[in-house]
Amino acid sequence: MLREKIIEVKQQLLEDAALVEDMINKSIKGLLDKNFALLEEVMNTNEPMVNDYDRSIEKMCVELIAQYEPVARDLRLVIMIIKMNKDLERMADHTVNICESGTFLLKNPILGSTEDLKVMSENAIRMLKDSISAFVKEDVQLAQSVCNMDNIVDEAGDKILRDLTELMRSKKEAIPRCLQVMRIAHNLERIADLSTNFAEEVISIVEGRDIKHHHIE
Repeated sequence: MLREKIIEVKQQLLEDAALVEDMINKSIKGLLDKNFALLEEVMNTNEPMVNDYDRSIEKMCVELIAQYEPVARDLRLVIMIIKMNKDLERMADHTVNICESGTFLLKNPILGSTEDLKVMSENAIRMLKDSISAFVKEDVQLAQSVCNMDNIVDEAGDKILRDLTELMRSKKEAIPRCLQVMRIAHNLERIADLSTNFAEEVISIVEGRDIKHHHIE
């Protein structure tokens, strides 16, 4: 019965993760395609749905612990699900931040290329997808690849910061727009960091080792 309950709560988590992934996609697509409707959908429809999942999954986990008193690996798995649930809720908050900045930028167009934002968003989405897949399959190798991908997102974010800092020096009128692009980049970095957390938790559950303070090759 315990395992059945764990499977049930894991399914809820997977549905939540799929929703958050869709939100990230829509937040960037809405910006790049100049689609206000997509941004509004993320902020007004999808984000409240994630909040509902957050409350439901937390309640299920608390009841599971109270009723079945899981131990050892089962307990670690339930604790991991609780952590992932909270991190998915944070990811949803970050996508809302992206949409808020995107709404501003649709009225005040971005200066220059959006290629680095595309690199960040594509890799952040892949990291989330792969970290969830690693969780489902208990795939340590895939989890490690997610951790390594974080560098790609960070490098693209650093490039955006450098380029926009230089642009703001030469064009003071561009400062508000540049700051909003930086905000989007920062939120994509945070989404990637949270996916890395998922991957690290998978490695911890499967192999019983903590890699949070160690570099992975």
